[in-house]
Amino acid sequence: MTAESPELPLASAFPDADRAQWQRLVEGVLHKSGVTQAAGAAAEDALATDLQDGIRIRPLYTAEDAQSAAGHPGFPPFVRAGRPEGTAVSGWDVRQRHADTDPRRANEAVLADLENGVTSLWLTVGDGGVPVAALPQALQGVYLDLAAVALDPGAAFGEAAEELLKLCRASGVALSEASGNLGADPLGLLARTGDDGALDEQLASAARLAQRCSKDSPRLRALAVDALPYHEAGGSTAEELGASLATGVAYLRALTGAGLGVDDACRQLEFRYAATADQFLTIAKLRAARRLWARVAEVCGASPEASAQRQHAVTSTVMMTRRDPWVNMLRTTVAGLSAGVGGADAVTVLPFDAALGLPDAFARRIARNTQSVLLEESHLSRVIDPAGGSWYVERLTDELAAAAWAFFQEIEGAGGQAAALRSGMLAGRLAQTWERRTRELAHRREPVTGVSEFPHLAEQPVHREPAPAPVGGGLPRVRRDDAYERLRSRSDAHLAATGERPKVFLAALGPVAAHTARVTFAANLFQAGGIETVQEAVDAETVGEAFARSGAQIACLCASDAVYGEQAAGVVAALKSAGARRVHLAGKRREEFVEAGVDTFVFAGCDAVETLSSALDVTEVA
Repeated sequence: MTAESPELPLASAFPDADRAQWQRLVEGVLHKSGVTQAAGAAAEDALATDLQDGIRIRPLYTAEDAQSAAGHPGFPPFVRAGRPEGTAVSGWDVRQRHADTDPRRANEAVLADLENGVTSLWLTVGDGGVPVAALPQALQGVYLDLAAVALDPGAAFGEAAEELLKLCRASGVALSEASGNLGADPLGLLARTGDDGALDEQLASAARLAQRCSKDSPRLRALAVDALPYHEAGGSTAEELGASLATGVAYLRALTGAGLGVDDACRQLEFRYAATADQFLTIAKLRAARRLWARVAEVCGASPEASAQRQHAVTSTVMMTRRDPWVNMLRTTVAGLSAGVGGADAVTVLPFDAALGLPDAFARRIARNTQSVLLEESHLSRVIDPAGGSWYVERLTDELAAAAWAFFQEIEGAGGQAAALRSGMLAGRLAQTWERRTRELAHRREPVTGVSEFPHLAEQPVHREPAPAPVGGGLPRVRRDDAYERLRSRSDAHLAATGERPKVFLAALGPVAAHTARVTFAANLFQAGGIETVQEAVDAETVGEAFARSGAQIACLCASDAVYGEQAAGVVAALKSAGARRVHLAGKRREEFVEAGVDTFVFAGCDAVETLSSALDVTEVA
């Protein structure tokens, strides 16, 4: 390095590496490990992972994978941010949810949140929340010119909006200073309830509300395009995005049909999306959503200034578990990080105990402090689009946008969002997607920590006051832990009735090195169904007595394949003689073991839910 040439070419002495070289290295590892004998691109493909929506994640991305330009932050297509500064000036909006029906308790929680880092409120009003008439009590002491309020009013959006605007006037807050969202979402309500009797009237009422906000309260948006019903019904990421686009287009039609200009109509919408613990998928989802909406706005004739999508990201309820709820803190942390990095304007981190009932003060504190750490200590908001330039994220954004646009076109081809909901077309598609995912969960190809993996049977249950029942009648609400929760509930009921859980005897054969791995696997599997494991090192001569001593009715052999060949037949016969109703074997099915009397084989990728349900049936657990 010289004064004339200040560059320091650190890599200049090394030859450029190409993809073919990398593939040859991959080949060597895969051949040596016995995974595959494939070569070249086929070897690389062996490491790929299939996601929903036909998206395939490859192990390596390079510059050649970039498909389209992401543009600049704050300019169409808004992939990188909805504003030029992104969230770098003041951070994203920390929006906490409140759904307590008691206005006094709701007010205490609201004030505690606002005093400790929350910048806006998401308040359930009407059915399942604070009564509309009690809104002034719930917001007592809140400076409405400083803290934005987003209402979740269901069918009562007209009355709730009037009450909030009246409260602003009574508090001396000019309507031009009020901010937030009045929460009108007729199509979201149709998705939740299945009741479309008043849809036309509700759309007309929402349009009138939007006209008022556009004229008197430019910082206040009238409508929410809530995509959560489609995510919570088991929809994929592309289906969630496509349904939100169709809903947004329907609202644009209603607003412009009522006389609002297309720019003003666009400014009345706020889009709500789920953020999951799949961080890259969430980041790409939010980036793709902005690109898609920019295209819709462009086609509708909106100006670039009005085409940026305003986003509210909410940590997913589908991923939240009722067992070992403390793990939810980790899930919501990753989801909140992903939402912020993805460019959401407002982020709601749900408390870790939200699936159990009304969150307590500790859980709400953890939820808001999660965002405080991300913003104030990790400084995530100070970088605009930190994932931008990643070839993986850019490609994933493009592929998600393409899949979502295709689904949006399907909905439009079916007559639009309302028609797709009325006909059951949308519900059917979401149900098919959830059925496929349910199989992945049942086979533990999508693991759920604390539920299907590493369950803790001795865990003390966490109790919370029951939350108000959400509106229903429309699309279902699903959770990843549903199947395992039913199994654990059966075990809990058996424990309450008899004083003990159902048990399985783990017959550990051979030396420790031969059985440890499969004992660990089997214990993990059976405990996921609420079945207590009793382990003992045995052989054909001692297993009968050990099984009788365990108090179990079923057993599982655990050893290496070599040891099975030597001892399995004798051990199975001894277990059956001792009264074992079913004998499992940890390992792949082999006919010689079936002939020896093994009833069921358990292995990585087996249908864990079916195996566990059947085991509970055999042990007569109701």
